[in-house]
Amino acid sequence: MERYERIHTIRTFVPRLRALVQGLTSTQLTTAYNAPEWTIAQNVHHLVDSHVNSYMRFKKVLTEDNPVLPVYNQDDFAKLPDAQRPYLEDSFTILEGLHARWAVMLDHIEDWSRAGYHPEQEKTLSLDDLLTMYANHCEAHLRQIQDVLDAMDNPA
Repeated sequence: MERYERIHTIRTFVPRLRALVQGLTSTQLTTAYNAPEWTIAQNVHHLVDSHVNSYMRFKKVLTEDNPVLPVYNQDDFAKLPDAQRPYLEDSFTILEGLHARWAVMLDHIEDWSRAGYHPEQEKTLSLDDLLTMYANHCEAHLRQIQDVLDAMDNPA
């Protein structure tokens, strides 16, 4: 995928995500139809946690020389009360603003080779690598949510 396509994925992700989950009930949002996979609500709330961290990783790489990229335990974050609730609007508000700012930042990066060290992956990742990782992350979670929706329609 070309860089402009990956940036487009970041820019258009939130409306695509919103369209996918629009109209679901609280029960549908909080039921683990594909256990042990996360619920749809946990997925949406996780995307805030993940993309806030990604945005900060980009900022660190743009403003520091070879920084250590911050890490977090996504499974522990997904167990916290704010990730369990069916109300998604707060998360969508954060994602909309975040992705708008992120896209502006991405549009203006001049040196895509700048990099930071990812301690969990034990390797150095360039901005281009990070863009690929998070564009793929967006698409993977859309597929994961679609899989949950499919499981709702076709219970085992």
